[in-house]
Amino acid sequence: MIEIDRITKVYDGAKAVDAVSMTVETGTITVIVGTSGSGKTTLLRMINRLEEPTSGEVRINGESTLSVKPHILRRRIGYVIQGHGLFPHHTVARNIGAVPRLLNWPREKIEARVDELLTLFSMDPAQFRDRYPAELSGGQQQRVGVARALASRPDLLLMDEPFGALDPIIRARAQDDLRHIQQRLGSTILLVTHDMEEAIRLGDRVAVMDGGRLVQHATPAELIARPASAFVADMVGNVERPLRLLSLIPVSEAVEDGPAEGEPLPAGSSLRDALSACLWTGRTAVPIHRDGTSAGRVTLDAIRARAGLHE
Repeated sequence: MIEIDRITKVYDGAKAVDAVSMTVETGTITVIVGTSGSGKTTLLRMINRLEEPTSGEVRINGESTLSVKPHILRRRIGYVIQGHGLFPHHTVARNIGAVPRLLNWPREKIEARVDELLTLFSMDPAQFRDRYPAELSGGQQQRVGVARALASRPDLLLMDEPFGALDPIIRARAQDDLRHIQQRLGSTILLVTHDMEEAIRLGDRVAVMDGGRLVQHATPAELIARPASAFVADMVGNVERPLRLLSLIPVSEAVEDGPAEGEPLPAGSSLRDALSACLWTGRTAVPIHRDGTSAGRVTLDAIRARAGLHE
């Protein structure tokens, strides 16, 4: 568990981060979102003490980060930045093994960890271990950057705009990869972005910052349904709120018995997917299949009702 307790950072008399408090549960992704200058990156950098707090503290599993020497602390916290920050003259294996080497892991253990992570990120170790960053695509470089941050099995992974430099198609795939890896490893992640779509897509909880203050900390569904201020509502996008909410609700929550014609949707689809299918084909209901067999249908009326519940 990560506890951020009234942490504040003052530059030249101005508060860049103003008494922010929140708790991040173990094994979850919390996304910090806000406009430029909102204090989100400064907040992230105070957690691993790349920026020293003016007041307040951060506790990781009950231990204050102020009680640990900064360089020791950073070896226990993974850190990923936009553009990955790989060492260009080191191989993929040497990049991933950087922190374990600092921790004096045995060579055999480092090599095994490198191969384990490359396999986890769907990069064949035999093919990628000895390549250099310039020989990789942007998406592959980003995967290696995340693998490097995870190499020493850190208590916490901090990510600052990690996908900002990727094109939209690769970015969506990288987000899916991160969620998959996080679920496999049970990692605790704090991720900074300016993109509310990314925050809603990735976050178990989303922290919205404005002017150095934390203005709302909630699940994506709560954020969309009940924005705490006009600023949050604007960040979410008032016009898009119903569609964003539908994207978070699985069709299984609105399935009912009854016939429906046309191509079925898989049970893992969202109500937004079902709405798109209805509108695209002019149907009033779509069949839902689970493991190749019928699981019922979702009607256009039911979808509209769910979208309107939180208007």
